[in-house]
Amino acid sequence: MTYWLMKSEPNVYGWDDLVRQQVGFWDKVRNHSAKQNLQAMRVGDEALFYHSNIGRECVGIMKIVGEAIPDDTVETHELKKDGSNPWVGVKVSPVRSLVKPVTLAAIKATPSLQNMALIKYQRLSVQPVTPVEWAIVLGMAG
Repeated sequence: MTYWLMKSEPNVYGWDDLVRQQVGFWDKVRNHSAKQNLQAMRVGDEALFYHSNIGRECVGIMKIVGEAIPDDTVETHELKKDGSNPWVGVKVSPVRSLVKPVTLAAIKATPSLQNMALIKYQRLSVQPVTPVEWAIVLGMAG
């Protein structure tokens, strides 16, 4: 199993939205590195749901339940010159809320998390999390 962190603005699509839907489609990712991470995801992988901009905290765990497929929210100007769709999304489902949200400030203050992609590549919306980082963050969440 591989671990991930996926960011969303809670006023656009938050943890409560995913819980209400039970299965969501993680779409509108328009960064090539993040797209490659989506393409690397496999059914059964788990991801931290991170509220970006508002809150800046990990709030839940979700499971990848569908691998990368074309993102149908693509607009005409986002297509490749040949008309193909370069962007993908994955299906996700909530596993559980974190007992205690883990803030970006708390992650930054934890010496063993200083190499976490969340700190090194703050603008990357879909990023890998190592098994050690995963365990530390879940420990911080109670």
